[in-house]
Amino acid sequence: MTEQPPIVISEQDLERLERLVESLSSKPVPGLEELENEISRADVVPSSEIPPNVVTMNSTVRFREVDSNREFQLTLVYPRDQGVDGSTISVLAPVGSALLGLSEGATIEWPKPGGGFLHVTIEEVIYQPERAGNLHR
Repeated sequence: MTEQPPIVISEQDLERLERLVESLSSKPVPGLEELENEISRADVVPSSEIPPNVVTMNSTVRFREVDSNREFQLTLVYPRDQGVDGSTISVLAPVGSALLGLSEGATIEWPKPGGGFLHVTIEEVIYQPERAGNLHR
């Protein structure tokens, strides 16, 4: 098993994610346990102290596939905000919860449809609400 990289989340994201978990805990929801695991291992800091290169909720991130060098970008969102155009990823998706709190330069395994994994590196946090001063998102 690969050692998990350290993650940092804001107090505000923690509060909102705990409310999400609580609201869904009475029914089986795919991804809920993974999100709870990520929350439990995170270092929690005030929103004003989140490093600018960390993926927080509603951050837009540019990724690079390690093997192909293909780049793409996604925004990490709450389930209610997930769109159908492919530009967002829910924090309840396995990759979504894995992204939460990671920093630029981190590489993660991204499950491929049909099996196997891609190795994906976080190249840039293009937009981060905390960095932009947008704490009421």
